[in-house]
Amino acid sequence: MHIEKATLADIPALSDLLSVLFTQEAEFTPDPEAQRRGLAHIIGNAAMGAVWVAKQDDRIIGMVNILFTVSTALGERVALLEDMVVAPAHRGAGVGSVLIAAAIAWARGQGCRRITLLTDRANEAAQRFYRRQGFAASNMLPMRLPLP
Repeated sequence: MHIEKATLADIPALSDLLSVLFTQEAEFTPDPEAQRRGLAHIIGNAAMGAVWVAKQDDRIIGMVNILFTVSTALGERVALLEDMVVAPAHRGAGVGSVLIAAAIAWARGQGCRRITLLTDRANEAAQRFYRRQGFAASNMLPMRLPLP
């Protein structure tokens, strides 16, 4: 297995992985066209962030994306870990740990001072995974306003 930055050619496989993720999440449903558009925005604009993939035998088995923003509280660049998913057949084999370690190291190298992520409240397995990677629950409450 190896980790590399995603390319535009990876978008179909990444969209398939996002469909797996969005089937698991309470707030989202898969929308392959929207997923492809979003991936193209990120992959095509390095200032926005990056998508990292785990590949085994040239097949994508996991992904994570990191998006940039600026924290006025820190006065520095910070990151949002937007999507993290490993193909079900490869879970429990350390793929996620290697993938997220690479993404964290890259974000640190890009000058990010913090990484924030959201996970479903009911997804205790994901919460345990992120705690093992050094993440801690925040006292901040995420709120959303959909804009049509």
